[in-house]
Amino acid sequence: MVVEISQATLAVKFDAILPHLDERQRRLVLGAEARCLGHGGIGLVAAAAGVNRDTVSAGVSELESGQAPMGRARRPGGGRKRATERDPALLDALDALVEPATRGDPMTRLRWTTRSTRNLADELTAQGHPVSHHTVANLLTDELDYSLQANAKTLEGTQHPDRDAQFRYINDQVTAHITAGQPVTSIDCKKKELIGPFKNNGREWQPTGQPVAVNSHDFPHQALGKAIPYGVYDIAANTGWVSVGTDHDTAAFAVATIGRWWTRVGQHAYPQATQLLICADAGGSNSYRSRLWKQQLTALADRIGLSITVCHLPPGTSKWNKIEHRLFSQISMNWRGRPLETHEVAVNLIAGTSTRTGLRVQADLDTGTYPTGIKISDKENRHLERQRISRHDFQPRWNYTIAPTPPTAP
Repeated sequence: MVVEISQATLAVKFDAILPHLDERQRRLVLGAEARCLGHGGIGLVAAAAGVNRDTVSAGVSELESGQAPMGRARRPGGGRKRATERDPALLDALDALVEPATRGDPMTRLRWTTRSTRNLADELTAQGHPVSHHTVANLLTDELDYSLQANAKTLEGTQHPDRDAQFRYINDQVTAHITAGQPVTSIDCKKKELIGPFKNNGREWQPTGQPVAVNSHDFPHQALGKAIPYGVYDIAANTGWVSVGTDHDTAAFAVATIGRWWTRVGQHAYPQATQLLICADAGGSNSYRSRLWKQQLTALADRIGLSITVCHLPPGTSKWNKIEHRLFSQISMNWRGRPLETHEVAVNLIAGTSTRTGLRVQADLDTGTYPTGIKISDKENRHLERQRISRHDFQPRWNYTIAPTPPTAP
């Protein structure tokens, strides 16, 4: 089938391209065009290009003969040489500037500046290796196998030799308590938040062009107060309780939150409970070193009549605390993009948190006063250790049980 194309159209095309080709290239182009046109294509192409039909036929024959491509038009060795060929020391100089261990010569100007490709190019030029930032980028990716990367939060400080064993011990305690129908909780204090028209990270659907206006700077003195969310997460029931404090994050506040959870939720969910297991971080207001924490827990055990067992996560492993990724992360997603203008807003946003897997959260506002600097004397601490606190055989610093005082007989 002959393709419907005019001789004038072909003539315009050939006039534009053929002058830039050598003799063999012209034959091949004309032959390829004739092959595409099919029957009658050789004559049409020859007339349009103003050449003999034999020339077009020769081009068709060369294409159909399977000859090897023409290859390089430029002689071997022609063209611009690579930067590393012109300057063999360039790659080593660049590697010395970005090498992760030494970060280059301590005296270099790049020691404390951003290692952008432009700064690297400037430093290399100053060292006698003139190069552009584009070339630096190509060398980093193609020759040195570098890429732009962010910091990775993986370091956890010095690892305690009993770190893994403590996690296994906590798991055994949790399994035993849940199997026995006893409550198991994970506790912690969420990041403190300023109350007022301050920016909250994240985005929320709003009418186009009408974002919520907030302060351009987060100055604490402009705040209407602060919110201190302390949470209790029931591991078995997948429910959470959060007290939003307004004073200080102290051991008294932490234990008061546990007490409020038990009074409002726990005792109704576990009416037959005799024990309470608490999984907590190693530091903060619920630190295993805090005397006030243990003294307040002793008072709580007497008040609610439960034996309280505490298992602390090893130091530096707070991110493994279940409340962090099962409760606090969900709260952060629920109030993303919303300024916490009042304490009531913070409480309602926390209480409105839920997930498709069944998480439900209750919250209240704790306006109580929790002063800092309260000291527990050595005498009182010795009494607690001898009379009320039973240390476990494994890692007694992290694992202990506080039994309630038996009720006095009438």
